[in-house]
Amino acid sequence: MADIVSNSKARREFHILETFEAGIVLRGTEVKSLRAGRGQLNDAYVLIDKEEAFLHNAHIDEYAQGNRENHIPKAPRKLLLHKSEIRKLLGYAKVKSHALIPLSLYWKGGRVKVSVAVGKGKLEFDKRQEIKDRDSDRDLRRVTMHRLKR
Repeated sequence: MADIVSNSKARREFHILETFEAGIVLRGTEVKSLRAGRGQLNDAYVLIDKEEAFLHNAHIDEYAQGNRENHIPKAPRKLLLHKSEIRKLLGYAKVKSHALIPLSLYWKGGRVKVSVAVGKGKLEFDKRQEIKDRDSDRDLRRVTMHRLKR
């Protein structure tokens, strides 16, 4: 399950609480453009409107060999989820500081799927603490590897 496009900011800016797998409604030129790896999710988000989920602000480049019927790069795209999943996402979205964010687009059985996460915004303190933890883990690995080489 190789990612076509991933949201690099998502795990840095949010604590991921739960993830969902959703299908996505795409046009032919959008699929061809994604096959070439030409997309971006960095500023994308999911909104629920009238019990339907939509992916907003996801950029899929226009297909180079497309004609005048080419797609709009930042058009909202419908996500395919079960009603119960949409209701659960809606419940999470109503809580303050929770956001619905796409983590990645990937292929599954010849179809494009979206990994949608419920995220809680990180505070500046959390980000600093995460960097400190990562640095200390790296130092610890470096010391243990140095000892193993002797």
